[in-house]
Amino acid sequence: MPSTDRTGDADKALRAALGSLAPGTELREGLERILRGRTGALVVVGLDDVVEKMSTGGFVLDVPFTATALRELAKMDGAIILDRDATTIRRAGVHLMPDPAIVTAETGTRHRTADRVARQSGLPVISVSASMHIIALYLGQTRHVLEETAAVLGRANQALQTLERYRSRLDEVSDALSALEIEDLVTVRDVAAVAQRLEMVRRIATEIEAYVLELGTDGRLLSLQLDELIGGVDTERQLIVRDYMPTGRRARTTEEVLAEMGELAPGALVDMGTVAAALRIGSSDVLDTPLTPRGYRLLARVPRLPATVVDRLIEHFGSLQKLLAASIDDLQTVDGVGDLRARGVREGLSRLAESSILERYV
Repeated sequence: MPSTDRTGDADKALRAALGSLAPGTELREGLERILRGRTGALVVVGLDDVVEKMSTGGFVLDVPFTATALRELAKMDGAIILDRDATTIRRAGVHLMPDPAIVTAETGTRHRTADRVARQSGLPVISVSASMHIIALYLGQTRHVLEETAAVLGRANQALQTLERYRSRLDEVSDALSALEIEDLVTVRDVAAVAQRLEMVRRIATEIEAYVLELGTDGRLLSLQLDELIGGVDTERQLIVRDYMPTGRRARTTEEVLAEMGELAPGALVDMGTVAAALRIGSSDVLDTPLTPRGYRLLARVPRLPATVVDRLIEHFGSLQKLLAASIDDLQTVDGVGDLRARGVREGLSRLAESSILERYV
């Protein structure tokens, strides 16, 4: 089974390849011209020793890439080989002979060759099918068919509507948790509910990011809407872990906890006990167990308070309840907290407490 790092690297490579093929790029324009001309093509993006060894025939060009040149070269038999940045056409009319022992589910000659070359070289390989009228990207073990902009945009808008609903629900449970933190009534269930919603929002946002990448220039408005909806989510994910993560010799880092949350299967993510276990704060049997926050989430909402000062405050007082009970003089005993900053912290926490309670009960 592939490791998380390898899976992440493969995902990054696929995203980079899709970005180079997005609408508005010169390469995508060239491929669509080939598709409209119904000639078909096999394009390898990159020339290394592996591709060199499986290549026979053809001729060296080393000319700047243009959509028109790609379209004209596709009229000939053989593959077209570009450099890794798709800015130069290196060769054309090349006969590719990948290892025939490589297993592929493809049946057509061009698609079968593209799949094997991609698996053997690890480079992006693009197949344009005149008969099926599709553009397919092969990269490693992955085959991705490029769709019409309207189809991708339709799915992206559906995902965006889902994200809006989930973000609204996240804001509700997050505000409720803040009020419970101030009243010192937090349970494992409350923390798990917020962490669960944060992870769901993150996953939907990741899906939409892939659509934005694939849409290229046509996804600019979608990108702006996405940025607005997920603002602060990554920070909130880190803060909730830091607020409740157990300490000690075997304590994990924030990054490790978030990584485990990210690896939860969709079915496991809906179970509060599983989420609590991933956060290391409990299990299904102890969802109603009380928890005490350290105060990172609420201190992050106090204006103009540096992260270093937040760390010192929490290290000194140990919990949010002690911070809420601290006087201005108590706050000034912390290194880096003078009179002005102490008053700012005291007033900021008081306003947050008042607004949270009012929103909860009014």
